[in-house]
Amino acid sequence: MIIHSVQPNETIYSIAEIYGVSADRLIIDNQISDPNRLVTGQSLIVLFPEVTHVVQDGDTLADIAASYGVSVIQLLRNNPQLSDRMYLTIGEELVISLTDEKVTEISTNGYAFPFVDINVLRKTLPYLTYLTIFYYRVTVDGDIIDIEDQELINTAYEYGVAPIMLISTLTSAGTADVDAAHSIITNPDAQEHLINRVLENMKAKGYYGLNIDMQNIMQIDKQPFVKFIANISNRVKQEGYSVFITLTPNTFPTGTGIMYRGPEYTTLGELTDSTLLLSYEWGYSYSPQPALPLVTVRSLLDYSITQIPPEKINIGLPTIGYIWQLPFIMEFSRANSITHRSALMLAREVGATIQHDAFSMAPFFSYTNTAEYIVWFRDVTSIAALLEFVEEYGLQGIGTWNIMQFASGLWLVINARFEIRRVLE
Repeated sequence: MIIHSVQPNETIYSIAEIYGVSADRLIIDNQISDPNRLVTGQSLIVLFPEVTHVVQDGDTLADIAASYGVSVIQLLRNNPQLSDRMYLTIGEELVISLTDEKVTEISTNGYAFPFVDINVLRKTLPYLTYLTIFYYRVTVDGDIIDIEDQELINTAYEYGVAPIMLISTLTSAGTADVDAAHSIITNPDAQEHLINRVLENMKAKGYYGLNIDMQNIMQIDKQPFVKFIANISNRVKQEGYSVFITLTPNTFPTGTGIMYRGPEYTTLGELTDSTLLLSYEWGYSYSPQPALPLVTVRSLLDYSITQIPPEKINIGLPTIGYIWQLPFIMEFSRANSITHRSALMLAREVGATIQHDAFSMAPFFSYTNTAEYIVWFRDVTSIAALLEFVEEYGLQGIGTWNIMQFASGLWLVINARFEIRRVLE
């Protein structure tokens, strides 16, 4: 695997010639909509097939997989263009294996809303260990607001992916419901009702595990929160389910920017099977640079592994970027989110050159359109840099917010470097 930074006047065809690979393959792997209009500074993933197969009349994916001794899931990972169609084309070339050697096995966890496009979901599922469905809203009295998730659960099982139920005290608007969190944490009756409702739902719908995501826990509720996690975790585990916890900078807000500090994290790590440090990038609210410097990410991990065993830690790999209007005004400026693909289209439209920040390895570009804007996002270069931490620290894996659009770069880098753990037989 090589990551190529597009230079001025390069085309997909000239780049393919440099590496001796198929231009069509570069287009597919990088989801390039216009091969003749690449953006200077754009990062492309270049994969090198080891074994390929040319589709013959009558071939099926199952037959091809069996003849090469690989799984259908592996074929879908190596050929993402197959996931959103029901047929093979005679004469098309499929990648059976890549030359890259897998460095280790990791877990992958993707977060999705119930309204995710089913074709996007099917394209992503081959790369997932867990599908976390976001979210069951918890009320003050311990009830949960039902969601339309059965199709997602069933589809996850089709691909051998474990569906995870997520409960949260976020409101329908996505803001923290401090009163609901306080009530669940401190009111035994509400807590008991919540646990019973969660178990009923998991059994009825066929969930594999539970993810708990509660934010803006008040200082006086820190220790009661840990006791709540102990209570719900013990009950859920007794029923044979796995328990995950999502921790963000807003779990125990300090107002100082210091994240994942305090003895509570050690206990939470002990009580649960998996911890997701999902949102260590919080630039949306604080600054027009949503990507933390890699040295800061390293510092966070250096501390986190002293509190939680690394084999239980999953780091967040965000797929969402942000557009900022300048000048930035503290406590007033807010950004609009943007996907990787949309960021590239915007850069192309405004004639921008993509640059990479040396400290965060994140791409960005600026442009002017009645006002000045700066766009920060993630690409294969920044993803590869963050994945180095997974290998170096021996982490359990990654969690990504979110999978509502197919992030080809993320999944192809992971597929090239890692074995993706499967927990379902």
